[in-house]
Amino acid sequence: MNPHISRRLVLQGGLGVAAAGALTGPSSAEAPALLRTDAEIYGVTTVNPLVTQRADPFITPRTNGMYYFTGSVPEYDRIVVRGASTLAGLTNAAETVVWRRPASGRMGGHIWAPELHRIDNRWYIYFAAGDSDNVFRIRMYVLESARADPLDAAGWVLRGQIVTEWDSFSLDATTFAHNGQRYLVWAQSEPEIAVNSSLYIARMSSPLALATKPVRIATPTRSWEIQGFRVNEGPAVIVRNGRVFLTFSASATDARYCMGLLTASASANLLSTSSWVKTPDPVFGTNANTSQYGPGHNTFTVAEDGVTDVLVYHARDYRDITGDPLYDPNRHTRVQRLYWHADGTPLFGVPVGKGGPIVRLSPADAPASHVRHYDYVLRVEAGVRQLADTQFRFVPGFAGAGTESLQSVNFPNRYVRVSGTTVRIDPVESGAAWAGQASFRRTASGSGVTLQVVADANTYLRHESGRLTTGAATVFRLG
Repeated sequence: MNPHISRRLVLQGGLGVAAAGALTGPSSAEAPALLRTDAEIYGVTTVNPLVTQRADPFITPRTNGMYYFTGSVPEYDRIVVRGASTLAGLTNAAETVVWRRPASGRMGGHIWAPELHRIDNRWYIYFAAGDSDNVFRIRMYVLESARADPLDAAGWVLRGQIVTEWDSFSLDATTFAHNGQRYLVWAQSEPEIAVNSSLYIARMSSPLALATKPVRIATPTRSWEIQGFRVNEGPAVIVRNGRVFLTFSASATDARYCMGLLTASASANLLSTSSWVKTPDPVFGTNANTSQYGPGHNTFTVAEDGVTDVLVYHARDYRDITGDPLYDPNRHTRVQRLYWHADGTPLFGVPVGKGGPIVRLSPADAPASHVRHYDYVLRVEAGVRQLADTQFRFVPGFAGAGTESLQSVNFPNRYVRVSGTTVRIDPVESGAAWAGQASFRRTASGSGVTLQVVADANTYLRHESGRLTTGAATVFRLG
């Protein structure tokens, strides 16, 4: 562990003066007086976890200056909502109980996965509930409030069950509007199909009822979807770049839980199974290096800048669970930035774990490319789909005051290090020589920065035709 790293500095991005808004730089008139901090570049709070012991998280888009949060509580006995003007503010925001399960009878069992939606100037909470005599007789229900503030518990009224084609296990309802139509997507156990749950879509006649028969758009068939249980559940929708992207979660709710992706053209008939294409492999899953296990049941929101897309999900900090994972309370809500590939598809990366803001480095002479590691050696590539290989954190430098080190996000025990003309990510070693090779002085230059190697004041990180090497300075843009 770097003895110079403090929690406060890491959360500020390790920038020293830059954390207050400016980078040191040349005194020439061409140098900018102000560059964005790493936190501003990343655009998403790095509080991790954002909310403890809240699974199946849902955060609304900013509505009248407020984010609203809900999720499953470990007791599975109530629905809670909290609100704050920032994402980070949700951590300590007061929670309001807006509905409790009855002491007996229908809906007196497990209460799962509430989602809060603003539709036609009213609030709706879609949730799943079991019965007191069979907590797993799960069906979908909806609450409605005509009041402006969803934290006002007095406004909520139970509107009843969302009825589908079959009276069977059903849960995880989400709703979205597209091309003038409102849709519901959910998970259900369809009779005569030997899986725990598949995904269905239908058009809605109102926020309370379906207008069309369910259409099955995904069922668990691949190896990563049938670990422990045969599950497709927890759908979430984001419409971008001419496509409708629908994430879902698969397998048991332990470390094998992971996320998949369905994609449809924005102009397609969303009620046709053939419109949806499943990505062959999971797009987000357990990462032992970052100590994040079983990430899933995600939703999406947008950061305070109104532009940056945010992935919201739950995950545990440990792999091994005693007893049934469903009753382990430590699925915590987390958020991180969602990136986009040049072809318009989402890049999820890995669950990033604890640490400060994350940046990607692009040489000014190859702005469509990024620095990435491959077999622990750094190079410059365009079109990288392995997002986490391009992600780094600036942290306080091993060489001491005035220096910074670059920590790999998906190998957080490794740091960028210069060895001759080769640039690598390597584990920490003792001694001043290694510290100098793994520490840099970051200096503002134009719209980017240069990175001087502390071990040799005449040596900088340099891009040469796809190689990351050393020599005269290359300017790197941070994004």
